[in-house]
Amino acid sequence: MSSWNYADVWEEIAKIQPEQPAIVQGSRTISWGEFEERSRGVADWMLSLGAQYQDKIALYLYNSPEYMEGTFAAFRTGLVPVNTNYRYGNEELLYLWENADALAVIFHGSFAERIESIKDQCTKVKGWLWVDDGAGPCPAWATPYESVTSEVPNSLDFEWSRTADDLLMLYTGGTTGMPKGVMWRQDDLFVLVNGGETGRYDTTKGVDDVTRVVTSQGPGMTLLPVCPLMHGTGMFTALKILSEAGRLVLMEDRHYDPETLARTIGDESVNVIVIVGDPFARPLVDVLNEHPDSYSLASLLVIMSSGAMWSEDVKQGLLSHNPNMMLIDAFSSSEALGMGSSVSTGNSAAATAEFKLGPHVRVIDEDGNDIAPGAETPGVLALGGRNPLGYYKDDVKTAATFRVIDGKRYSVPGDFAKVHEDGTIQLLGRGSQCINTAGEKVFPEEVEEILKRHPQILDACVVGIPDPKTGERVVAAIEVESGAAPEADEVITHVKEHLAHYKAPKNVRIVSTIGRSPSGKMDYGRHKTEAIEWMESHK
Repeated sequence: MSSWNYADVWEEIAKIQPEQPAIVQGSRTISWGEFEERSRGVADWMLSLGAQYQDKIALYLYNSPEYMEGTFAAFRTGLVPVNTNYRYGNEELLYLWENADALAVIFHGSFAERIESIKDQCTKVKGWLWVDDGAGPCPAWATPYESVTSEVPNSLDFEWSRTADDLLMLYTGGTTGMPKGVMWRQDDLFVLVNGGETGRYDTTKGVDDVTRVVTSQGPGMTLLPVCPLMHGTGMFTALKILSEAGRLVLMEDRHYDPETLARTIGDESVNVIVIVGDPFARPLVDVLNEHPDSYSLASLLVIMSSGAMWSEDVKQGLLSHNPNMMLIDAFSSSEALGMGSSVSTGNSAAATAEFKLGPHVRVIDEDGNDIAPGAETPGVLALGGRNPLGYYKDDVKTAATFRVIDGKRYSVPGDFAKVHEDGTIQLLGRGSQCINTAGEKVFPEEVEEILKRHPQILDACVVGIPDPKTGERVVAAIEVESGAAPEADEVITHVKEHLAHYKAPKNVRIVSTIGRSPSGKMDYGRHKTEAIEWMESHK
């Protein structure tokens, strides 16, 4: 059995290459030596609060060096870093920090006013660490981040040992209820993220292999996660690149700007970027097409996407600017890493939503029986192998998602798919969003992808709203190019040309923006509410 702990790996890398850059953001460069030292100061502050083994530390931060320093600090003291969605409102924040038993919160100054309004209700939180982002002075109730990184002890004093069982906790959800804390053992996460064909180490070994590889091969690749570190797509890839002695480049802008991204790729010689499907990729293609001589993707080896569908025509557009790179469309979730992947190169761009199953994946029916390739019946994806321990303090949801089938434990988050005869899968979306219209099932993501193939539609959201005749009515919201709105009948006909007629929307509303989250996720609840109100106003 392997026995990986991220702190062991990062401490070893810092010894081998202390002068090499670890994290870059704008004009800031944090070397590996500084990364180790600054995180040691933060770790000492955590211990000063009376932290005990596996206590939880919440990170309420935008993308920044401090996000990874806080993560490193928690890892190296046997504590648990906990992500916090910076778009959450008061009730969600209170719920998350209470549910996670957060001992401390590291936060950007921009959130000080919001915290001030709920701080007295956060009875479990013993310390607040303020990161200056120019939003105002440090509140009296918080500790300035730089004060704990400027006076760093030579060593850390705690009574317990770090182990491979130490956790990283990733809160996910919000569209299907309050957030749930997914508990990942560091060893399982390390092997999954660093393993496979792109892994730098022999994951059956340990830190000795890190020493051998980094000493002989030097620094790893440069990663730019365009998506937030607070979500799994950004965090897991950052963990991988840093653990492989690479460099993390972070955008300064807190809102996605494709021109800044294109410029940064060239300026920083970025090797890998991580995006969230079409919402990130399509604007980048537009910028590259409009300014073909201004930006270069020559340094890019890989563009990886996860979390939202990535259209074939957009992949082809990116490859036209660098046919030598690889486009990896990874199908994973916070609870299930490695369910499937789709790889495109300059020779071919993989079809939208077509994935090859991962090595431990099955498509099963309601009774847990495998669905044969070529069957038209949708099934649910079940991932075996290394999986999370479950949801923190929620045995009911854990039992529902992490199921034992044929004597083996599987993660079954609720993603539906069809299996083609060649073994590839067509994703249909989450069962929780499935629309039942006149007894027929309609998966929103399948319809959304067809809608986005229309030349005038930039993004789309499909929901089901109550209907007295069919139970639910399919309604689409579309975001279109400026001044190029198609007629509703044209949109409906477009869908019917590709899918069964019952899957086509009965109504189409045009919106200024679909309004995805920074991670690219769709707020189906909001769109359903807006669709109902829109229908009422159009009676």
